[in-house]
Amino acid sequence: MVRHRPGRFATTGRVGTWRALLGEFAGTGILVAVGLSVVIFNFSPHAPLGALLGPGPRRALTGFLFGSVGALVTLSGLGRASGAHLNPVVTLAFLLQGRTTVTRAAGYLLAQCLGALVGAATLLAWGNRGASVHYGATLPGAAYGTWWAAAGEVGATFVMVLLLLVFVGTRRLRRFTPALFPPLYAAMVYLEAPISGTSTNPARSLGPAVVGADWHAWWIYWVGPAIGCCFAVLAFRSPLLSHLEIEVARVYHFAEEEVADFAAPRAPEPKDLDWSPPQPWRSGAGSPARAGGQGASRRLRHPEKRGDAHA
Repeated sequence: MVRHRPGRFATTGRVGTWRALLGEFAGTGILVAVGLSVVIFNFSPHAPLGALLGPGPRRALTGFLFGSVGALVTLSGLGRASGAHLNPVVTLAFLLQGRTTVTRAAGYLLAQCLGALVGAATLLAWGNRGASVHYGATLPGAAYGTWWAAAGEVGATFVMVLLLLVFVGTRRLRRFTPALFPPLYAAMVYLEAPISGTSTNPARSLGPAVVGADWHAWWIYWVGPAIGCCFAVLAFRSPLLSHLEIEVARVYHFAEEEVADFAAPRAPEPKDLDWSPPQPWRSGAGSPARAGGQGASRRLRHPEKRGDAHA
């Protein structure tokens, strides 16, 4: 019999499934609402930091703070409930690695997009200040155009997903996974934001696009991250990194067993099997004494007498 050993905070069944989906919905909503509020605060006209920092340092600071919001959500109870994907391409990466299923990934995708829409709706509270920067929408840089922006999204997402998989797949590093995001996004936003806005997250781009009714080049922020994710998974499977293994579809809280309905099937391990070897020599229906009677028992106890009889 296979024994299921849930983690300390694991929940299974329908309740666990809804907890995971609600965690992903709320976590993505917070990421969009707070993270894009940082964008609006730092880049709207007459922003307080505008007089202190140039565009480059402001981009780096904004990326660091946006990544910090994601890290805090990952560390929170919401991240513990869902695994803290907070991004459709993270879910896609785990799907391609065989750690979840298409149906379950679709549930996460829906929760992420709905959460992003609700989170972006709160940005309307910024009024004209938010509208002046399209509520933090990601748009191609005027000096680069659509195709360069698409390439930028491919490259930035490739870096993000590959580093995430390396951290999650390395036992010595995976407990530091949340700490990856602030410096990573500080560097990527500083370097890449003038090209595409550095989305790397289709749900993050969907929210302000709907709220601000600005759909210019919207497909870049779905196609680019998806392609970058696929390239990252291929690189993760290369011989150089083939010794690393993704055990569960989680960015953090690895001690928690995945929700049963959202865990990919796995083969039982020997330690999970509760069995004992057969005991053919116990006295009972299958014992030699019962099968052959008293004579068989005597022959087993006194084999030399059997030899004398034949002599």
